[in-house]
Amino acid sequence: MSRITTLSVKNAPDMNAYVAIPWGTGPFPAIMLFQEAYGVNNHIRKLADKIAGEGYVVVAPELFHRTAPAGFEAPYGDFSAVMAHFQALTTEHLVDDVQATYDWLAAQANVQKNKIGAIGFCLGGRVAFIANSAVPLAASIAFYGGGMHTVADRAATLHGPQLLFWGGKDQHIKPEHVQAVVDAIKQAGKDYVNVEFSYADHAFFCDERPSYHPQAALESWGMTKAFLKNKLAH
Repeated sequence: MSRITTLSVKNAPDMNAYVAIPWGTGPFPAIMLFQEAYGVNNHIRKLADKIAGEGYVVVAPELFHRTAPAGFEAPYGDFSAVMAHFQALTTEHLVDDVQATYDWLAAQANVQKNKIGAIGFCLGGRVAFIANSAVPLAASIAFYGGGMHTVADRAATLHGPQLLFWGGKDQHIKPEHVQAVVDAIKQAGKDYVNVEFSYADHAFFCDERPSYHPQAALESWGMTKAFLKNKLAH
């Protein structure tokens, strides 16, 4: 089951979000699903439905709600269409968006309040990391999180274990930026898993992009399911 809901965000316009709910009565563990730069598009909605099929309530907020109309999405590869919205985001704004999303989930009768996690891709990978530092998540997963090194100092306040996926052929994220994130988490003494697919490029998980890598996508999905089951479903 899926629908669109509206979330209230501090000092900002309301934020639409795509919600996918498993069959059954629950209560269920829950996932905040954070978009790529191209919006809460068909790929993100399909993924939300897929995660809900694994037994999680999923909410995917529209992070560009301050600058873009509700339902905004842009074609893959046309970064010029999203650049202004992408550049307008600040960490403070994202923390407010995370808090609104978390609060909405925690208020749902069919959600286990202590079993909320996050998954994000590219821009959303950075947001999933920020979310783990800002609210009491049970787990967080960041797929090739662009710009994560700029918020690496937030590792000190991570709540749940952090799973990191990277593509070894990714030209968008430098190896030293990956290392900065890993080092920060390690130095903070937080639990993490760091995975690099040497044979995959940026956005290897998205089957609607040229860089899609079926093997890396399948393998990372298997790890994602196991990680979530261990941290959220027990």
